[in-house]
Amino acid sequence: QVQLMESGGGLVQAGGSLRLSCAASGIMFSRKAMGWYRQASGKQRELVATITNSGSTNYADSVKGRFTISRDNAKNTVYLQMNSLKPEDTAVYYCNVLMGLIAAFSWGQGTQVTVSS
Repeated sequence: QVQLMESGGGLVQAGGSLRLSCAASGIMFSRKAMGWYRQASGKQRELVATITNSGSTNYADSVKGRFTISRDNAKNTVYLQMNSLKPEDTAVYYCNVLMGLIAAFSWGQGTQVTVSS
């Protein structure tokens, strides 16, 4: 059974930083591409960052240069370092295994990020 557990969210002022973590279980983590998504209130969920099993990364234009995705295969964990946060980054953040650009499994509970202006 695949489980994805996000953590690290919180309330931060604009310009601040947060580091999100996603612990995965039930999968061969080191072989999987992973992605971070976010869903703002009233909006569709969007993919913001991806990392392949070999460590190649890609970012949505809205977060490029501010967010960094990384992984620790020994801990089955993917991270999202978020710097220079903006109020428009406010959302619930989720991780998932990627198959292409499609989320492969059911969503975890997510972690709320709120950026105040």
